[in-house]
Amino acid sequence: MRRKVVPAVENGDSADKFDQVLLSAAICNGEDVGPFVRKGFASGKPETVLLHLRYFARSKESEIEDVCRAHYEDFITAVDDLRSLLSDVDSLKSSLSNSNSQLQSVAVPLLTTLDSFVEARNKCKNITLAIQSLRTCVQLVELCSRANRHLSENNFYMALKCVDSIEREFMNKTPSTTLRRMLEKQIPAIRSHIERRITKEFGDWLVEIRVVSRNLGQLAIGQASASRQREEELRIKQRQAEEQSRLSLRDCVYALEEEDDDGFNGIRFDLTPLYRAYHINQTLGLEDRFKKYYFENRKLQLTSDFQVSSMTPFLESHQTFFAQIAGFFIVEDRVLRTGGKLVSKMEVENLWDTAMSKMCSVLEDQFSRMQTANHLLLIKDYVSLLSVTLRRYGYPVEALLDVLSKHRDKYHELLLSDCRKQITEALAADKFEQMYMKKEYEYSMNVLSFQLQTSNIMPAFPYVAPFSCTVPDCCRIVRSFIEDSVSFMSHGGQLDFYDVVKKYLDRLLTEVLDGALLKLINTSIGGVTQAMQMAANMAVFERACDFFFRHAAQLSGIPLRMAERGRRLFPLTKARDAAEEMLSGLLKQKVDGFLLLIENVNWMADEPLQSGNEYVHEVIIFLETLTSTAQQILPVQVLKRVLQDVLCHISEMIVGALLGESVKRFNVNAVMALNVDIQMLESFAENQAPLLSEADAGQLKAALAESRQLVNLLLSNHPENFLNPVIRERSYNALDYRKVVTISEKMKDQTDRLFGSFGTRGAKQNTKKKSLDALIKRLKDVN
Repeated sequence: MRRKVVPAVENGDSADKFDQVLLSAAICNGEDVGPFVRKGFASGKPETVLLHLRYFARSKESEIEDVCRAHYEDFITAVDDLRSLLSDVDSLKSSLSNSNSQLQSVAVPLLTTLDSFVEARNKCKNITLAIQSLRTCVQLVELCSRANRHLSENNFYMALKCVDSIEREFMNKTPSTTLRRMLEKQIPAIRSHIERRITKEFGDWLVEIRVVSRNLGQLAIGQASASRQREEELRIKQRQAEEQSRLSLRDCVYALEEEDDDGFNGIRFDLTPLYRAYHINQTLGLEDRFKKYYFENRKLQLTSDFQVSSMTPFLESHQTFFAQIAGFFIVEDRVLRTGGKLVSKMEVENLWDTAMSKMCSVLEDQFSRMQTANHLLLIKDYVSLLSVTLRRYGYPVEALLDVLSKHRDKYHELLLSDCRKQITEALAADKFEQMYMKKEYEYSMNVLSFQLQTSNIMPAFPYVAPFSCTVPDCCRIVRSFIEDSVSFMSHGGQLDFYDVVKKYLDRLLTEVLDGALLKLINTSIGGVTQAMQMAANMAVFERACDFFFRHAAQLSGIPLRMAERGRRLFPLTKARDAAEEMLSGLLKQKVDGFLLLIENVNWMADEPLQSGNEYVHEVIIFLETLTSTAQQILPVQVLKRVLQDVLCHISEMIVGALLGESVKRFNVNAVMALNVDIQMLESFAENQAPLLSEADAGQLKAALAESRQLVNLLLSNHPENFLNPVIRERSYNALDYRKVVTISEKMKDQTDRLFGSFGTRGAKQNTKKKSLDALIKRLKDVN
């Protein structure tokens, strides 16, 4: 409605008039008249408000009448139109009624059909829903059946996959509340069942893997031993090739050795139960818990493996002990590489550090108790194989090798002690008889194996060796010492250990073998035959020592040229010198027995003997017999030294006889007889040239220098030439001037005899006598 503007009120109108205008304006504008009513009642003048309302109504009635009069004709026209419309409506109504009747008659069958259709459609919807529900139930039942089948076949992972699929796809879609309740109850039960079963299988695997680890460690260490054996064989072939190349470069044969490296690849063991348990625990969402459970159980197993039984000697249980640990870490290495982060590298390293510390402490303790070198070597060899095995899997083994190196000195001390006992027993069993060999294998075993032969020609059998059984027995002991020493030093992390082996070999030879031989020589030899056999043995030992050092060098992988470059003197010098000294001493005793006949010499003979004195014939016979016997077993140089010593002793004894109190005086005839004796001895020495050499025969002859020079001086026409330094150095250098004085004083001229001859001969002797007297006087003055 259009808002009407209220005319302005003139100044001076009353308040009632103003209120009436405001009320009228509010009613015209369609505003709320409540405030005017409340104001009227509040002021206590409701009648005024009522009057104003009545006044407004009367004013509007006139307006209504004006409007009605203005629109009366239009209203009449509208009423007429309405009446005509009512008639049309009546006709339309009757038409509609007829149409409705016709429609009702036609639509009733259709509606009946429609009701049937709607009912049929509802049924179809219900059937479709039922089919879908049935299909869902069938799929669910099939999955349940498949899960049951996997459970019965222990295929737990697939069973869990089926359960997860049921829970993910069918739990909320299952139309059957019964099935839903069954699933809600059985799915956790199935998972718990699978967890129990897989935990039991894993527990069984933990028990089984301990036995498998032991066998696995033994197999791996055995393969390491086989690999080492192949390396040793290859090294032997290499040494043979080196020897062959030294002999003839053109005859070298080279061959390509193909190493079979299937050793460690052939080690197989089953980790399927472990990985299956790990995979299923991953599927169950228990991966971290299983990792912790696995690590703790394996750590407990390793701790149990560290236990060393006090009831069983460690020598018998060490292989099982170390094989168990080796197998444990072989398994852990495989798990680390293929287990999909089941264990971490840090965890395995911590386990290895613990194992290394325990093994080192066990070795330290057991080595400190051992008093047998062979036991220590057996354990060392197995530990070194353990080190080789685990190093191939990437584990650091330096601490183990350090423990082995730390006990190197103790091992060699025990080994020296064992060899000392063996050498003592071998020497005590020696009968000082030449070794008799009937077969070629005996010769190969006792001679060729130690390179004791002096010729490459195989001798005829039976063969009598120049040494006794002591030599090969001691050689076997020394060779075993070398091999044991090399075996201990090798495969221990130290590459160049020849110097160490050589040091202990020197100790064995110089302290043990030389000392034992020296003791045997000083206590057990009672005859020339035994002394000669011992001297022959020492000569053979000299060749054997060369073999020992070469053998040590070869086993240590050192070229022979380097070993020969560092060769030292013969280590059995004391025993060799003692043996030769003992032989010489016994021979001197024999010679002394023949030299007792020198007392029968006529020192004042009227005529010189042309065939020599009796004693010299006996001595020559003895020396010739000795030479013919000794040359069968003694090397020529040993025989030369012994003969030289004996001849020197004979010379001293001849001079000593002239010095002795038993000879008061002698004449020139006696000296000439001694000259013949010395000539016979010199002839014997010269006759040894074919056996020895010209130079060696000359040295034998030189052993008679003192007696020869004394006889030459006494027979000289100018003995005073002894005082000439040049002549003395050239012709009398072996003479002591004090002995010359004493012996010269005993020499008497023929004219001193009671019935001495007269003539020119006597005059000649007097001239010589004067010269000799002058010599004696001058020597006394010097003295």
